Amino acid sequence: MGANTVASCSLAIVAFMAASFLATVAVVAASVPAVYVFGDSLADVGNNNHLLTLLKADFSHNGMDYPGGKATGRFSNGRNSADFLAEKLGLASSPPYLALSSSSSANYANGVNFASGGSGVSNATNKDQCITFDKQIEYYSGVYASLARSLGQEQAASHLARSIFAITIGSNDIIHYAKSNAAAKLRNPSQQFVDSLIQSLTGQLQSLYNLGARKVVFLGVGPVGCTPSLRELSSTKDCGAEANAMAVQYNKAAEAVLSGMSAKHPDLHYALFDSSAALLRYIDQPAAYGFAEVKAACCGLGDLNAKIACTPISHYCSNRSDHVFWDFYHPTEATAQKLSSTAFDGSPPFIFPINIRQLSEI
Repeated sequence: MGANTVASCSLAIVAFMAASFLATVAVVAASVPAVYVFGDSLADVGNNNHLLTLLKADFSHNGMDYPGGKATGRFSNGRNSADFLAEKLGLASSPPYLALSSSSSANYANGVNFASGGSGVSNATNKDQCITFDKQIEYYSGVYASLARSLGQEQAASHLARSIFAITIGSNDIIHYAKSNAAAKLRNPSQQFVDSLIQSLTGQLQSLYNLGARKVVFLGVGPVGCTPSLRELSSTKDCGAEANAMAVQYNKAAEAVLSGMSAKHPDLHYALFDSSAALLRYIDQPAAYGFAEVKAACCGLGDLNAKIACTPISHYCSNRSDHVFWDFYHPTEATAQKLSSTAFDGSPPFIFPINIRQLSEI
């Protein structure tokens, strides 16, 4: 076989693979018209930019690896989980609600991101500093009404039933509890605290179902005890066992809630990502997943770069892709991308009962 023939075959194979990939993306995009995102700073794409709050990321060095190299309000050096989810579905990232709501020509049919840095399941978590989960659902109810007016009730219901509802919430509640004093914990034991979160979460998820959510992606709480901020509290710099145990309890309970809802409502389908189990792999075996630093934040100041948040005066690492954590709480873009890939195409025990790709094809 001549060199030209080999080259032609190689190009044909590459072209075929590219066409197959684009066809797959097109099929997924056709089945999922939009993504509606709820949650905290792990998915905030700029809502907190519009709030009078200290919980912001609209300054350097945040966004240094984001297209254009500018801070957008994402608590990351680049893209976050909401961005990667949209990308894998063949969609543009859903814009922040507070940017859309100020526009007279807002198009809610293309998806909306309600996530707000600092938000928790409980309205008391970072009170008055963020958009609470309940408030996010209230904003979404207005979007639901707007879609019903613009598309008609039946078409709006069909649109929403095919859309993905992505939720990542609970980390801030558990971090606040872990940092509370012994007297507060004595008054409210950890299991009791998690139970109260799940009671609230049950009502919140039911509200979203009542407002048209039929395909739910629930990103469980990660091993927050291993964040640089909580490690820094330990003299040995070990992960906080209490916070990590609470994350496991919370994720299991959230799965039970969704399983129960699915049994009660056969048209509800969900994929739950066990962020705790998935991320602990990187922390326990960093080299196997391309990481070199699992304890210290890439950007910050002080011990483990965890005393001061990532600000323009903070130090930052030269190789962000080998760090698990960007700042004292949040993952790097590299970590978010790897986790998103597992959630999208992975299998139990990390994503169950189905993965996001399978959910999107229902």
